[in-house]
Amino acid sequence: MSELFVNRELSWLKFNERVLEEAEDEAVPLCERLSFLSIYQSNLDEFFMVRVGSLTDQMLLQDNPKENKTNMTAEEQINAVVKRVKELGARKDNAYVNLMAEIEKHGIKLINFARLNENHAEYLKKYFEQEILPLLSPIMVSKKQPFPFIKNKEIYAVAVLKTKSDKERLGIIPCNSGMFKRLIEIPGTDGYYMLAEELILHFIPDVFRGFEVTSKSLIRVTRNADIDADKVYDEELNYRDHMAEVIKLRRKLCPVRMEYSRELDTKVLDKLGAYISIDKDKRFKIGSPLDLSFVSDIQDILRHKTELFYDRRVPQKSPGFDESKPLIPQIMEKDKLLSYPYESIRPFLNMLREAANDPDVVSIKMTLYRLAKHSKVIEALVEAAENGKQVDVLVELKARFDEENNIEWSRTLEQAGCHVIYGLDGLKVHSKLCLITLKKGDEIKYVTQIGTGNYNEKTSRLYTDLSIMTADERIGNEAAKVFQALSIGKVMEHTDYLLVAPKCLQNKILERIDREIEIAKAGGDAYLGIKINSLTDKKIIVKLIEASKAGVKVDMIVRGICCLRSKVPGETDNIRIISIVGRFLEHSRIYIFGKEEREEIYIASADFMTRNTVRRVEVAAPIYDEEIKNRIKGIFNLMLTDNVKAREQMEDGVYIKIKNDDAPLNSQERLYEEAYEAATL
Repeated sequence: MSELFVNRELSWLKFNERVLEEAEDEAVPLCERLSFLSIYQSNLDEFFMVRVGSLTDQMLLQDNPKENKTNMTAEEQINAVVKRVKELGARKDNAYVNLMAEIEKHGIKLINFARLNENHAEYLKKYFEQEILPLLSPIMVSKKQPFPFIKNKEIYAVAVLKTKSDKERLGIIPCNSGMFKRLIEIPGTDGYYMLAEELILHFIPDVFRGFEVTSKSLIRVTRNADIDADKVYDEELNYRDHMAEVIKLRRKLCPVRMEYSRELDTKVLDKLGAYISIDKDKRFKIGSPLDLSFVSDIQDILRHKTELFYDRRVPQKSPGFDESKPLIPQIMEKDKLLSYPYESIRPFLNMLREAANDPDVVSIKMTLYRLAKHSKVIEALVEAAENGKQVDVLVELKARFDEENNIEWSRTLEQAGCHVIYGLDGLKVHSKLCLITLKKGDEIKYVTQIGTGNYNEKTSRLYTDLSIMTADERIGNEAAKVFQALSIGKVMEHTDYLLVAPKCLQNKILERIDREIEIAKAGGDAYLGIKINSLTDKKIIVKLIEASKAGVKVDMIVRGICCLRSKVPGETDNIRIISIVGRFLEHSRIYIFGKEEREEIYIASADFMTRNTVRRVEVAAPIYDEEIKNRIKGIFNLMLTDNVKAREQMEDGVYIKIKNDDAPLNSQERLYEEAYEAATL
């Protein structure tokens, strides 16, 4: 059965390759292609920090654990990753050269000194001496000045310095001070710019006067960020202060990658590697800038050229709401669905504000994982608490790379009088759940919101997500039990309606797949439709293979990691897997079990990853409203017919862009067109 599995890390690299393809695609507007190139790099940074960091830690374990699907050791996985990253790196560098050549046609030239005349060079020399040199903190490594700590993802200029006595030393200059601009415009030129780190590297002999510079390069180090906050818990600190200490600790973890921009002597590389503690195989020669975040500055310069960007799209008002009237009564009357980014998050935010001021509302309970920097959700919760409502908020402080933001929001909520919980021991709370409790006389009613994405106004314009709002008593009562369990540090042991990980989601998914298997064996029309971000859960994968062999038709839309290989004759030939990578990040999770009278549809916060199904608190909500069920099925089926941004997985695990004789259909653009049309009705 091993031939039916794909290694998780190599599958993720295939996903990032699909992002790179968007940067290479000439049908994508030029400045948007720059964005995809930058996203490719930032994705890879996080991959090394988290996944390669985790594998590096595993290599230190005595039992040398193997990955449970392809049976690869951590070392074998790292070796395979490094090989593939270097192959993709050459494509990324080539894509950068091609994109910048196109950008030059629009008046922006990122140059080096070879392309400047004497006057321009003289200006840059003065600029360096007056604007940059006074702000630099150069270091020359010696017995009295040890090799400095290299910060994560920051750029350093490194020079090999020869003394008069022919001794070699290393000179190092941090280039990310934040005190000077990174993209420097050269006056009197037709759109010439230079990166600050290139300017520093060029004038490095002027910094280390009296030494001969024999070689020089820019370097950038990526550090392990995989740290288990619960394992290093300090009981002397409260949990929020402990997480603040964890963030500091992460910044000092071991390096997992070193990138460099110029050829350096092997001895010099070895010396750098020894100082930084980085293995030879984790050194990457990069032919493009070490940090591509500056492309946003280029995009800002070219913003007036609208043809270089996607057509402007604005989230539309949902036809399901009349925003001129109170929203809670509308939800009481009929379930409501919001589909982001096509529809605005505004009705949900307005519902929260309405609840904060409604005299019948006695409490608001929410789980928060990632929030916007200026969160209107927090504003509404603070307002509710100040109005005397009981506000219970579970803030997940272990939301990776959002810990600092969540720590600050937890303080704000506490100061306003909210009751704040910081997650559960050993489990992340990743659910997107909000429960509003109303009391009229002796009658208690619930309004429940369950979503596939975070309560983040910014990402609701960039990620595709679904949000259901309902007054259904079955869902409200069970959501109340979820919050009761969380408030005492417990998880749900049994559910009747919601699927709630870690104990009531994976098993219920397997039961529903088993049901379809039995129907297929009896000659019935069995069906599974799944839209998720990632598929790694081996129990579910094995069950999907069993379903395929029994004759169940399985349609899967898996954006990222997919450890299952489809189309294998006699094994997975009833499984179709596509991935859509386009303008918006596909983030919604949809589960469809069965057809017609037995059809069940859920939207969920959980991917089919073991970390989601059995190691986190996740919630999937059943859709009972027939109109909404049909709408979600329509969205799902539309994506299955995408032949512009969809890639289909082949038997060998390779993804191929779908090409057929049908009219071009970009599902994301079509859904936006439909949202615009619905908003005008």
